[in-house]
Amino acid sequence: MLAVVAFSVVTLLVVVVAALWSTGVIRSNNQGAQESSGESGPAVEPSIKQVTPGESARSFLETWVDDDGRVVRRDQGDDTVSEGQAYGLMIALGAGDEERFDAIWSWTEQNLMREDGLLAWRWQDGVVVDAEPASDADVDAARALVLAGERFDRADFTAAGQKLAAQVLDLMTTQTPLGRILLPGLWAAGGPDYFYNPSYASPVSFAVLFESSGDQRWNELVDGGRAVTAALLDESPLPPDWAQVTADGQVNAMPGAGGQGDEVRYSYDAARLPIRFAESCEEADRRLAARMLPALNPTNGMSAALDLGGSPLNEDQHPVAYLSRAAAAASAEQLADARWDVREAEQVARQFSTYYGAAWTSLGRLMLETKALGGCPPLAPD
Repeated sequence: MLAVVAFSVVTLLVVVVAALWSTGVIRSNNQGAQESSGESGPAVEPSIKQVTPGESARSFLETWVDDDGRVVRRDQGDDTVSEGQAYGLMIALGAGDEERFDAIWSWTEQNLMREDGLLAWRWQDGVVVDAEPASDADVDAARALVLAGERFDRADFTAAGQKLAAQVLDLMTTQTPLGRILLPGLWAAGGPDYFYNPSYASPVSFAVLFESSGDQRWNELVDGGRAVTAALLDESPLPPDWAQVTADGQVNAMPGAGGQGDEVRYSYDAARLPIRFAESCEEADRRLAARMLPALNPTNGMSAALDLGGSPLNEDQHPVAYLSRAAAAASAEQLADARWDVREAEQVARQFSTYYGAAWTSLGRLMLETKALGGCPPLAPD
């Protein structure tokens, strides 16, 4: 049964702050190349050779993961979030690093596991400071665990992934007129209208977890996520960072989590959507990713924040923006353009290092260029 959890104004504000803190914004050169947090990550030479996805993954693990398995947002106060732990698991899996994977999961299990089996969102200075779970992190972690169980022949990883996945289904999904959707957290349950983060839909994750569990609700999430994404793209050329699915099956773009925020935009959240859909093995998902390409200005530089028509809202740059366009281009079979954007993402990520930029540079490349994460990468070598 879907758990119904009332959320307070305080919780809502925390969710909004969470969305802002998670990005690790990179400012463009003419803006001074400053981080949004006011702190800079490890300095990296701007002139680099093109690296492989595996090298990118190992760089993330060496730079952002402590020996005990904690993924540290060094550019954002040295805190840790469940999203980061999930990204670390996916990247360690992509790098084939069982020892590091084991350490990351052990730290996560010991420090973030809630009584209901979900993962608390934020930890700092030795304690959980926000126990609200974030569904994208839990789904990514479950996916990584299930795949690692097979990759490393570890039944304990498989069991942990299946247990976490089952709790996500029971507590953070719901039926709507457009199908079953993944709620962003317990705070969004209750209805009849549901706040929704379009970039949390992950066709490959849902497919992997269906194969592991046989629970048809994962297939329902594939269909529901596809239906909501299509409906959003029918309303505007690009999906928003946040949306709402109403009781009568309408979709509304929102300015932020819970409807809070300054403006509707396609930025650090929504940019993950084409990447997740481009790695899908289903043509219908790849077509949705390809639909976004015209609005992503394929002949111009890539702004980190756009309105839903594709017009830049600022001059900031960020790796996830270039990877989003690479995913759309690859889905449209414009492979040379896609590979150019991958190189740009790598350059931007290494010129000004941030946790979020490094994580999505590595994740995006693993998803788009390798089969290590269980998908059908459009840029994989022939």
